[in-house]
Amino acid sequence: MVTRGWVMAGAGALALAFTAGSAAQPARSSPARVAVPEPVVVELFTAQGCGACPEADRTVEALAEAPGVIALTYGVDYWDYQGWADTFAKPEFVRRQRAYQQALRLRGVYTPQIVIDGRRAVSGVDAEAVTEAVNAAAEERLFPPEIEFRETGRHVGVGSGRPPAGGAEVWAVVFKPGVQVVEVGAGDNRGRELRQVNVVSDVRSLGDWRGRSTLLTLPEIEDGAAMAVLVQSRADGSILAAAAR
Repeated sequence: MVTRGWVMAGAGALALAFTAGSAAQPARSSPARVAVPEPVVVELFTAQGCGACPEADRTVEALAEAPGVIALTYGVDYWDYQGWADTFAKPEFVRRQRAYQQALRLRGVYTPQIVIDGRRAVSGVDAEAVTEAVNAAAEERLFPPEIEFRETGRHVGVGSGRPPAGGAEVWAVVFKPGVQVVEVGAGDNRGRELRQVNVVSDVRSLGDWRGRSTLLTLPEIEDGAAMAVLVQSRADGSILAAAAR
């Protein structure tokens, strides 16, 4: 069965090495309805210690209910110095965000930051801009390679297509579908209960894709976990195809 993307029903210390500021734009209303013919990947980089991040959490939770959107939440640790250690953060998620910084030629990383299809970064507190970027990304993806999860559950196939210059890498992103509620005990969000959707627990490379059909082995995941498979350009980080199960 070919799975072309589906909806989650809502669903070392680096603190001083780069800017860890939150976006200062005023919060806007929930995202407008999006129309997505091909799966669009919305990656939120957030921190439980970031005062502006709960607004972005709500935006992504709403987007996770939109058909064709694969929403993923990554916890980052560079707000931990304020006294609350993010319960979902991992150093590899910061590395992924910094890779986007380099690919998109951004001045720095920040929270809440949303990266859409690996092609554009938007402030997570600007729901209208996020929605516009999702719709724009949906129009840009032409003839992506098909992604097929095999019935055994141990393998995924990536179909043939035109590869980007430098080839592409296939990633498995493991996450817990739906909303998790975290009560924050310190920092800017002390005493608040934060709702975070589709929280990522692991990201790992499965191998290369160079335009020919290929079969790759999937990592084992815990019961109740879900997985997104992303085909991502090595040169600029853009996501060529995505599917989740």
